[in-house]
Amino acid sequence: MFAFFDAPGRFWRGNLHGHSDRSDGLLPPDEVCRRYAAEGYDFTCVTDHFIGFFGYPVTDTTGFRRNRFTTLLGAELHSGAMENGELWHILAVGLPPGFTPPNAPDFSAHPGMETGAAIARRAREAGAFVAIAHPQWSGLTLRDALGIDAAHAVEIYNHGCGNCLDRGDGGAIADLMLSRGRDVMLIATDDSHFTEPDHFGGWVMVKAAKNTPDALLAALKAGHFYSSQGPDLNGISLTDEGVIVESSAVRTVIVQGHGTAATAVHGDSMTRTVVPLARMRNSDWLRVTVIDTAGRRAWSNPWRR
Repeated sequence: MFAFFDAPGRFWRGNLHGHSDRSDGLLPPDEVCRRYAAEGYDFTCVTDHFIGFFGYPVTDTTGFRRNRFTTLLGAELHSGAMENGELWHILAVGLPPGFTPPNAPDFSAHPGMETGAAIARRAREAGAFVAIAHPQWSGLTLRDALGIDAAHAVEIYNHGCGNCLDRGDGGAIADLMLSRGRDVMLIATDDSHFTEPDHFGGWVMVKAAKNTPDALLAALKAGHFYSSQGPDLNGISLTDEGVIVESSAVRTVIVQGHGTAATAVHGDSMTRTVVPLARMRNSDWLRVTVIDTAGRRAWSNPWRR
């Protein structure tokens, strides 16, 4: 599962969820890209809201690619109602520009709309990396989440929802999905609009040979990445000792699994941490969280034992 840490290539830092003035963001796409590049990001994806009110945009950022910075095309899809009656929010990274719009004129659910599950499936079939956006902010239920059978991932952290609205978590829904047998990966994102402090707070670190859209998209689909608010993950391995986690200096390393299965190791400036698996013996899936002294987290993707 984690052989990619030692595979050829390097890690590229990127944001997978953000908006421009092509929908409800403040800045034009070129300025969004300029700011991410200036902050040291290797790539970004402008995922404007794919609804009729904004003209169903798949915002073209190809002209803002540079030698050391690239962009993925994408959109945030909306169609069908969740259990709370509100419209679905589904990320589609790597969405082709000609993707057929749903009948979604605005942010309201309407009778006869394409379901969230159906539009997510169409996006995946079109080649996109599909993720369930901000489950806590959306008021997502487990039944909702399990219904999106085409999802590659769930947002474990959404910086806009977390930093501005205190509803940024996706871990609870993701863990319940994993315990129901659904394999999903975990992404941290900004959901940047640049209208409030919703930017440069959550990202993915993608291991790929090249910083190109095709290489990044393939690595995302293969799970060759981790997510972070700051700390680095440098390696994860499973041995007779337990889970060995190599990282930048952190104060806490946690291995989580099914139900109450979770074990934490605490210390000072830990860079190689062994987490025992005694509490995990009945869990068929595991994932890792590390926390630094500033309270910033990094998350591995889950894996099956």
